[in-house]
Amino acid sequence: MNNTIANLGVAAVFDGYPPALHRRLMQLRQLIFETAEEIDGVGKLEEELRWGQPSYITSESKSGSMIRIDRWKSSHTQYAMYFHCQTTLVDTFRTVFPNEFRYEGNRAIIFDEDDDVPVEALKTCIAWALTYHSGKRTSRGK
Repeated sequence: MNNTIANLGVAAVFDGYPPALHRRLMQLRQLIFETAEEIDGVGKLEEELRWGQPSYITSESKSGSMIRIDRWKSSHTQYAMYFHCQTTLVDTFRTVFPNEFRYEGNRAIIFDEDDDVPVEALKTCIAWALTYHSGKRTSRGK
């Protein structure tokens, strides 16, 4: 797991979150890196700021779709994992995991800092995003 944030802009964004939100977003970040390491052919993840949000894309960008994480709107207790809105990812998540998450349209999974995050289901969602363009679908979680 990559605990060091090499991108100073990304590090500054994480440092600006309230402590509980910072901890939760760092947990999402860790899940993204862990999941990427578990999937053959994903390659190295690039961490950068996109639209002011920590963003993750495979070095082989043709294989995956970008994942972003951030607080939810201006909330101090809610946060989200964002996906490209022109993909079918969130619709797929909603079909496969109808009760595990709260969704926002076709672009986000929303969490509250007090939520027990269903880790295996979320890792499946992350894996599907990281392999979206490659046609691979892992059977993680279900």
